[in-house]
Amino acid sequence: MQKKTCEHLHPQSMCPAFGGLRVLTRIEGARVCLVADQGCLYGLTFVSHFYAARRSISAPEVMNVQISGGTMLDDVRAAIEEIAEDPSVTFIPVVSTCVAETAGIAEELLPRHAGNAEVQLVRLPAFQIKTHPEAKDVAVSTLLRRFGDFDAPKKPGSLLVLGEIFPVDAMMIGSVLQRIGVESVITLPGTDLGDYREAAAVGACAVLHPFYERTASLLEQHGVDVIPGTPVGANATADWIISVGRALDLDEERVRQVAEEERQKTRAALEQFSGLSGRVLVAGYEGNELPVVRLLVESGLDVPYASTSIARTPLGEEDHQLLSMLGTEIRYRKYLEEDIEAVERYQPDLVIGTTSLDSYAKEKGIAAIYYTNNISARPVFFAAGAASVLAMIAGLLQNRNRFREMKEYFAPEE
Repeated sequence: MQKKTCEHLHPQSMCPAFGGLRVLTRIEGARVCLVADQGCLYGLTFVSHFYAARRSISAPEVMNVQISGGTMLDDVRAAIEEIAEDPSVTFIPVVSTCVAETAGIAEELLPRHAGNAEVQLVRLPAFQIKTHPEAKDVAVSTLLRRFGDFDAPKKPGSLLVLGEIFPVDAMMIGSVLQRIGVESVITLPGTDLGDYREAAAVGACAVLHPFYERTASLLEQHGVDVIPGTPVGANATADWIISVGRALDLDEERVRQVAEEERQKTRAALEQFSGLSGRVLVAGYEGNELPVVRLLVESGLDVPYASTSIARTPLGEEDHQLLSMLGTEIRYRKYLEEDIEAVERYQPDLVIGTTSLDSYAKEKGIAAIYYTNNISARPVFFAAGAASVLAMIAGLLQNRNRFREMKEYFAPEE
């Protein structure tokens, strides 16, 4: 029997609300009140705990009887009051999802305070927010708009680093910034609401991921210089350091010296893998794929295709222009079918992709790994990040034939 081809396109992203929950459940003293149907509540609670939130998520009982009876808003307010009875709760984010009846909750009808807690509605509907990375931006910008002290005088030499990054990367960034004379650093998304208050008064903001458009725009509206780009690869690392120094008006000679030192360190890390060769496809849904692609291309690998679930943004335009010039086909708001077609067309040696794409590649005997758990869960910045990523890639490419051998071994005899 001939296998019927699916005629529908499949977008690749987690539920957008998951991205917001990653931000909100990590705030100290926070207890999320999730206003959604039972299916959303189950799924979002599961994935939040799977990704180590370790925080309770509360919810009002939202069923047909509450919705049709018109008591849903009363039930939400009652749930907030019940959560606030716990004196350890200092922040109650009320998260509404794309369920039609819960998406339109009126913020002005919710309390702004309950018990010891601040209360804030965070809207995360999938019909408006296309991907979970962009939902992080919505959550951060919502908190910054509510809690940020934009009337406070700007602090000279202070920098906001915007982006969810690996802890080792945060340490490396802090070390480099200290060497060039940055006096204080705040990182968002953060675990303390105080960071959101202070972030409004920084001298500049380094946006590490291109999907933080709302947050970057909000900061620019209040006079904060926004620095795009990432310290990934030799030249980009030096350029990033110089851009930070220029935005904060730091000592130019000192900044250039550190930038050149870091350029040479990263270049030396790349030279360790000078013999690396192979064709790699990158197809993630985290929104941070293009800097990784740039690193792979800089190391000498062939990356003919890269895709991401986010939209093309001005914050990521430099990477887009460079990679396009070097011959990488880039797809935004991608579909699984597009990624599969790219595997067929380019016949890569390695796929770094979503779970669905990885399964397809492995069925074809192509080495494949999950982007989120293997790239987003390791350092990628500066020399240490380059060495970490390329060492993993080198090991995978050296063993690329094992997948084909397994496919051949288990192939049924004709």
